[in-house]
Amino acid sequence: MESVGTFVGRDPRLSVPENLREGEKVLPELVDYAGERGVEIVIENCAMEGWHHDGYPGNLAYSPELWEWMFGLGLYLNWDPSHLTWIGIDPLEPYLDRIVHTQAKDVELFPGRRNRYGFFGTMDKGGDPWATGWWRYRVPGLGEVDWRRIIDRFHDLGYTGTVSVEHEDPVWGGTPEKVRQGLRIAHRTLSPLIEP
Repeated sequence: MESVGTFVGRDPRLSVPENLREGEKVLPELVDYAGERGVEIVIENCAMEGWHHDGYPGNLAYSPELWEWMFGLGLYLNWDPSHLTWIGIDPLEPYLDRIVHTQAKDVELFPGRRNRYGFFGTMDKGGDPWATGWWRYRVPGLGEVDWRRIIDRFHDLGYTGTVSVEHEDPVWGGTPEKVRQGLRIAHRTLSPLIEP
């Protein structure tokens, strides 16, 4: 079956429970429409922090609790362990059997800075939406995600979905050569674990 990925999003005028009820009205029809055409809809688990003025995540698929709701509607998961890591969820625990697509991205944490900014990060981003204060995205192998354990669990579960590098590393970005070097680092990290 083919898949298409997106976010669930959230209407900031409504509470989270109200958003879930609204999703239950709208999403099943889309799931049915896609299914009739041999397509699974996969939802990324990025919190989309900072999208809404109230401070809540802008995506209703950021936690395993919300994934249960999502799976009940027939949706699947576009899984990125970096997001789970910075929000304090062990990426190896939840629902690895419902993953259709994996975004290989890492995250570097600065716990000492969290003591200043708090869990939600800096309030003054200085015009930089990536300025979180206490964490930043990295290419696989340069952060906290244990790729060896994740890929091993994938092999154990028989995962055959895609593993694609999502390059948002500020250290290895900005120029074509730096981006290429970041991708080489990701390749060196992942290829020994994935390739036979």
